[in-house]
Amino acid sequence: MTRIIITALIACGLTMGIGYLLLPVLRALKAGQSIREVGPTWHNNKAGTPMMGGLMFIFAAVICLLVSIPAMTDFSVFYVLALALCFGLVGFLDDFFKAKFKRNLGLTSIQKALLQMAVSAVYLYLLYKQGILVSSIYIPFADVSVDIHPLLYIFFAMFVMVGCVNAVNLTDGVDGLCGSVTVPVMVFFTAAAVLNNKLDVALLPACLVGGLISYLFYNWHPAKVFMGDTGSLFLGGVICGLAFALNMPLILVLIGLVYIVETLSVILQVSYFKITKGKRLFKMSPIHHHFEMCGWKEVKICLVFSAVSTAMCVIAWLGII
Repeated sequence: MTRIIITALIACGLTMGIGYLLLPVLRALKAGQSIREVGPTWHNNKAGTPMMGGLMFIFAAVICLLVSIPAMTDFSVFYVLALALCFGLVGFLDDFFKAKFKRNLGLTSIQKALLQMAVSAVYLYLLYKQGILVSSIYIPFADVSVDIHPLLYIFFAMFVMVGCVNAVNLTDGVDGLCGSVTVPVMVFFTAAAVLNNKLDVALLPACLVGGLISYLFYNWHPAKVFMGDTGSLFLGGVICGLAFALNMPLILVLIGLVYIVETLSVILQVSYFKITKGKRLFKMSPIHHHFEMCGWKEVKICLVFSAVSTAMCVIAWLGII
């Protein structure tokens, strides 16, 4: 446990230092964010803020895990890291095209979906072949597992993983929001891995607890940098990767409630708009923009949403102990 805490602290310091070095580079490369035309008008003053800031906690996590290799006995955490890095690479390509062509849209939706499905399929196959992935679904609170056909489980898992990474990505729309909501999720996974006696697996979420806390120093309103799709897709990859590596995918419904609500708000908004031929269910979606339109400040949104995330992680913890 001491090693886990020390790793989190080192990741915190590394992220702070990497951020200090990375920000001038991103500014020099003019890797600035383009603001969506359909977003809140007051977000226009954020145009040009450096993105791809997620690289700071990604580098920190990779360094910490590599340094920890001599003390490790279980290397399955690197499957999760590889998955997250692949999702992060998809996000990096998206950010790169946004910055290069000075537009808000990078890769097309189909391109991202195909890449994400391919990454998910390879990850799940490797876990299954290594005997890490079992084709059963653990039900929290009931403390039972339901066996299903491996092929059906793979398709279920792919759907959950692609949905999860994109849900986390949608949450990154307000200064500090995605980072602050994800900190308690990483605390939960650190504790869950320890509970399952997977101390080496616990190192990755522990790294991100420390890394995200330092990242928020740069991303808290007013943000000096955005994590971009590079960071949000990486975080989504870690979250869904850990959920399946620890064989508790249904726990995502609890710990990921904020991400799910953000996604549902977009689906409901689009569906309602089409059904009613132009009417809106929310003032704007994802739902954090609705609260902005209702007069909530960005800091208040972060505090309230992260409090909900923390509460749901506590409930989830009670469901697995």
